[in-house]
Amino acid sequence: MSETVSIHEALIYVMVITSASDAKMTDSELAAIGDMARTLPVFTDFDPADVLPAAQRCGERLQGETGLTDVLSLVADALPVHLYDTAYAMAVDVAAADMDVSREELRVLQILRDRLRLDKLTTAAIERGAIARHRRV
Repeated sequence: MSETVSIHEALIYVMVITSASDAKMTDSELAAIGDMARTLPVFTDFDPADVLPAAQRCGERLQGETGLTDVLSLVADALPVHLYDTAYAMAVDVAAADMDVSREELRVLQILRDRLRLDKLTTAAIERGAIARHRRV
């Protein structure tokens, strides 16, 4: 694939594919994506107004026959290795945002772990952190 996306757009794509995997992007998940784009240090030089256009471009790319594979290739090509765990953490937080992690979201997380070659200890720590952050009283 000769196309490229920016690092910021690749991170948004990761969040969008996670949220869209179960065919319902909940308000909680959309809010989580917007919140991360506004507050995380990795988005310091990013205009939060660009989240929606980036999400729409991701959605358009996903419509193709090999959409998920194509998007994952764009993500892996755009992200430096030191941001792979960051991307995975953002995907986990989006999946956990509505307190209902679907089978489809779990599958996308698994595909993402494999595509980014993240080790089990790292992913377990990220997932455990998300459980702690999203727990309710």
